[in-house]
Amino acid sequence: MTQSTINQNSFQTEIIRCGWVTKDPIYINYHDTEWGKPELNNFHLFEMLCLEGQQAGLSWITILKKREKYQQLFYSFNPHKISKMTYNDVTKLLNEPGIVRHKRKLEAIIHNSKCYRKMESNGEEFSNFIWSFVNHEPIVNNWTNINEIPTETEISTTLSKALKKRGFKFVGPTTCYAFMQACGLVNDHVISCCCRNRNNCIK
Repeated sequence: MTQSTINQNSFQTEIIRCGWVTKDPIYINYHDTEWGKPELNNFHLFEMLCLEGQQAGLSWITILKKREKYQQLFYSFNPHKISKMTYNDVTKLLNEPGIVRHKRKLEAIIHNSKCYRKMESNGEEFSNFIWSFVNHEPIVNNWTNINEIPTETEISTTLSKALKKRGFKFVGPTTCYAFMQACGLVNDHVISCCCRNRNNCIK
């Protein structure tokens, strides 16, 4: 086999991902198996909204690496269980090295769980509420590179206002758009990405 053939085969098998993905295995796995995949589960949607709020001012990889610890401390993001936590629990959480020790952000998870339950008591299913902002159908964008992708949109602003009206905290337009991207309400995989079409995504 000639060197040119080897180079050609290497080029043909190159895996192209979105430009924000680093070589960190955690990031690669998250991108390939989760990011942009339509999520309908109520608790998982709640988890992602909370985690995006924890990210504010930080990198997403920082939160991903702490995600398992958050899940352990916050009952796998079951809002019914979280809502029974007291703000005294936050003092204990602030001593946990495996999470972001930010008092207001941690309080927000507990607070938001109460808002979630209030929505339930008012007959609003969380998943149905979230997906109503995109008419229950993912928005497929056609970006050629990550520099074209916005950090917020009119829809994320509308979602932010609706969540804030229901009492949620740490849900600004930018946080909401990142949440929409993560949970597949928008498909922001660039057109050259292997996960642009979920059927072609690396398993």
